[in-house]
Amino acid sequence: MARTLLDKVWEAHTVRTLPSGQTQLLIGLHLIHEVTTPQAFQMLKDGKLKVRMPERTFGTLDHIIPTTDQTRPYADPLAEEMAVHMIRNMKEFNLPLFDMSTGKQGIVHVIGPELGLSQPGMTIACGDSHTSTHGAVGAIAFGIGTTQVRDVLATQCLSMAKPKLRQVRVEGALSRGVYAKDVILAIINQLGVKGGVGYAYEYAGSVIDRMTMEERLTVCNMSIEGGARFGYVNPDTTTIEYLRGRQYAPAGAAFDKAAAWWKSIATESGAAFDDVARLDGAAIEPVVTWGINPGMSVGVSQRIPAPESAPEPDRPTFREALAHMGFQAGQPIKGAKIDVAFVGSCTNGRLSDLRIAAEVAKKGKVAKSVRALIVPGSQQVEKAAEAEGLHEIFQAAGFQWRKAGCSMCLGMNPDQLVGREMSASSSNRNFIGRQGSPTGRTLLMSPAMVAAAAITGAVADVREILR
Repeated sequence: MARTLLDKVWEAHTVRTLPSGQTQLLIGLHLIHEVTTPQAFQMLKDGKLKVRMPERTFGTLDHIIPTTDQTRPYADPLAEEMAVHMIRNMKEFNLPLFDMSTGKQGIVHVIGPELGLSQPGMTIACGDSHTSTHGAVGAIAFGIGTTQVRDVLATQCLSMAKPKLRQVRVEGALSRGVYAKDVILAIINQLGVKGGVGYAYEYAGSVIDRMTMEERLTVCNMSIEGGARFGYVNPDTTTIEYLRGRQYAPAGAAFDKAAAWWKSIATESGAAFDDVARLDGAAIEPVVTWGINPGMSVGVSQRIPAPESAPEPDRPTFREALAHMGFQAGQPIKGAKIDVAFVGSCTNGRLSDLRIAAEVAKKGKVAKSVRALIVPGSQQVEKAAEAEGLHEIFQAAGFQWRKAGCSMCLGMNPDQLVGREMSASSSNRNFIGRQGSPTGRTLLMSPAMVAAAAITGAVADVREILR
């Protein structure tokens, strides 16, 4: 019987089936950061426990660090305290930490694939909801809570129920000016923010097949925003060539052997899915969110929908969104004024994202009314971008060039919205308060669309600028 990648990876990591019906699952790679680990490490100490498999845990600093002056101690006392705890715990338990001194620090979901830590066929866990990012390499990757971080540290296992599997097929070809971010926003819009509850997503189809690894990382990153437990792409030649030569990937003959196995775990022809969803890639235009969750979006040429157009249970949220955002039903999204433009995050802070934004930044100057930030996802991305002169393009256009970190994605560091500022953001969430201000407003879009909004001072159709 033909099997899926989910079937194969789940079976390979099953320690046993528990009386509850859940699986005791071995975790192949555990990634940690400074926000969800202090309590987990304290629980280990209280229980006089060791880290069960220290060679499978790697840490970084990303959420709370400033992106301007990264000199210690940090100006924010809470950020400094978290950094102190992280560094102390990593030393005490003899675990590797990618801090600023290593040249390899960055957002946890950027450095995992970048360093070759994330590999096909792995189970990957991290105390962060966007761990689904790593599914792009053909792994089963999911976010966990602080108590589960403790469990993985202490046992290298988790108890989990295997989700159902939906294949999400995106066929055809994308138009110029339409990117991976538009694809995943379109998927979430079609299937809903709760549509993936109880499911994992397997992304497939000609559009996904043609994507680079960095584009696939963007798509898988936001699986959780559609309610899915995780999402993945089957490993193929793109996967193998991306991982070749990376620091923690196998080398030489071992790499060739690994690559053959990676290809073998891909979903087999004729495998059964619990559901299949289809999208036409050619029908996707640049997408912009207008509301307070990532499913509230429209194409840039469209108008903001009325609450009456939504299913009855969703109408109160639509009304709340319109009130919070200050929008009117029927209003075009194009032309909505912005105050802040942010390119970065674990969704869109990679080198290809910065190249795309720089292509648009060459077309003009940041509007005087806009504060615009470009934040690389890692120190290696920052170094590579500067080697290409991208930082000079951004600075000449009036963007601020920052150091690596999570930055304005989540408002846990100095990069935050002020008051009712409207942000054009390449990040992953537009929840109320997400970017640091309880009255701030967030419009999610691709890096190209963010750059277009920055130079026009309002939501713009990047296709018109690229012409």
